[in-house]
Amino acid sequence: MRYFNYLSQAEEQELFYSLPVEYNNTSDQELLAYAVGAALYCPATRPTIATDVLSGKHLGLTSWVFDLEDAIGDQQVEAAEMSLTVQMNRLRMSLEQDPVLYGRVPLLFIRVRSVEQLGRVLESMGSLMELITGIMLPKFGAEQGERYFETISRYNENTDSCAPVLYGLPILETAEVIYRESRLDALLAIKRVLDRYRAYVLNVRIGATDFSSLFGLRRNPDVTIYEIAPIRDCISDIINLFGRMDAPYVISGPVWEYFASGERVLKPQIRQSPFEEALGPDGRRLRNEYINRHVDGLIREVMMDKENGIVGKTIIHPSHIRLVQSMYTVTREEYDDAIGIIERNNGELGVFKSGYSNKMNEIKPHLNWAKKVLARSKIYGVLHEQQHFISLLSEQERSVYV
Repeated sequence: MRYFNYLSQAEEQELFYSLPVEYNNTSDQELLAYAVGAALYCPATRPTIATDVLSGKHLGLTSWVFDLEDAIGDQQVEAAEMSLTVQMNRLRMSLEQDPVLYGRVPLLFIRVRSVEQLGRVLESMGSLMELITGIMLPKFGAEQGERYFETISRYNENTDSCAPVLYGLPILETAEVIYRESRLDALLAIKRVLDRYRAYVLNVRIGATDFSSLFGLRRNPDVTIYEIAPIRDCISDIINLFGRMDAPYVISGPVWEYFASGERVLKPQIRQSPFEEALGPDGRRLRNEYINRHVDGLIREVMMDKENGIVGKTIIHPSHIRLVQSMYTVTREEYDDAIGIIERNNGELGVFKSGYSNKMNEIKPHLNWAKKVLARSKIYGVLHEQQHFISLLSEQERSVYV
């Protein structure tokens, strides 16, 4: 698997200074943590999962989550577990018949609804779990989280050493985390659990929909989650505890709930200039297409995610895949600055002027930023100097419609 692998070789050469690397579910933990990216949810009851995975139904999809929790009804639980096992067995049989198909398989995840269900899934799936990269752990708290990771740890210890590691991905979305009076204690307790099981934690996810529900809120498509005060404050504390460089976790952004349907009512929020700067007159057309698809708010929110050190996002519609992924590509300017900082980290200099003559790079203060940029560049690639994520979207439009 590799990001943007649907582009032609000519398009790759035009856009990328450094291509994204290839990876699979046996790759290094840090690489996989960044690779989760835009994770698409679907109900585990879907009867065509195996076919859809192998056919590459959703262009550019690199992470797929099969949901046994909110996406299915309470009366569907047993049927969903059985259906998922059947689908994974079909997928494995196809892969055994044609191993070349492994290159088409995105990272696969399962969202469970309880520790007990996780135990049942591990037992019923057996060796099929080798197809699964990780378990999404909803409503994550310290006490229940300890039990989740005890189960995951036990599974990994009892599995063949050649098998891929099974990771846990805690979703922070409970009242104890969002309510001010309990937040710090709850987050500190969660962090103690995750630190103990660090080798099995792939990333930390933010469940803003459940947070909003506790206040009877639902943001509209013209408002980012950072403009909802109680959610913003909670995200700030999550980043403060889990995003520190002394023990960093990759933090994934909350879901964007909207997709194209009908006409806009409020003024779109995407600025005209980035599109026209990247593509000239064609940029205006592309901008209007994305506004009409009701994702201008998504672009603004991903920009805010990135500024706050968040990598990746939960998505609920295939139209979000390529947009989110494109926005996480690394610019040539970011890359050159990061390389310069790391190469000069030898004590001879404290600060130097960027090769772009628009900023000063301070080696010690910017060193951690540089390390994160290089980690992100492996998965998302580095664009050529005159390219922009909007240029990548333009190529993708041609790939889809031409």
